[in-house]
Amino acid sequence: MNGKINIALSGGKTPELLFTVLSAEYKNKINWGKLFFYWVDERCVPPDSAESNFGMAEKNLLRNIAIPAENIYRISGEAAPEAEAVSYSEIIKRNIPSQNDFPVFDLIMLGVGEDGHTASIFPDQMNLLKSDKIAEVSKHPQSGQKRITLSGKVINNSDRIFFLASGKNKADVIANILEKKEDYLKYPAGHIETSDGGLKWYLDKEAASELKTL
Repeated sequence: MNGKINIALSGGKTPELLFTVLSAEYKNKINWGKLFFYWVDERCVPPDSAESNFGMAEKNLLRNIAIPAENIYRISGEAAPEAEAVSYSEIIKRNIPSQNDFPVFDLIMLGVGEDGHTASIFPDQMNLLKSDKIAEVSKHPQSGQKRITLSGKVINNSDRIFFLASGKNKADVIANILEKKEDYLKYPAGHIETSDGGLKWYLDKEAASELKTL
């Protein structure tokens, strides 16, 4: 690891809470200089947009901690999506060790949606789980908004994966996935796994409310 810890961050309300806690309570307890931040996905919007995953992290964490600017590798959501997917893939290739022809992040943070999507891999774009590219362009099924996302192969190649989820509205999907009910593979999040058991789920009470065993 050479003292570097490469982490891909996600957006959403649950990570927002985590970032707020980290910046308030762990500001001086973590050696931020050893952490290198990337993003799992990003909406194709400028960084100052309220929809920007980077913007949310910058507001709630990055501006409040002593992390060098060169440790932050954001996805340029304001750039042309297809070109930025290629550019971001190259940045990752240059900076992150690889194994099995894919980069190996030390930690990837994920969320899960009501429809079972994770990163920006949606149920109608399951092909992105098996893509041989590092980063892909996806499209939100309802809004049509383009996004840039890491592929499923990159996510599953990481050392550790942490799912963070909160809210009753995700409880059914989470129960289906964790209990491996017969339809769980229709959800992109159901295909996420590490080869050595480095996958963990962190849920609040409501998100875990449909699980049979806790």
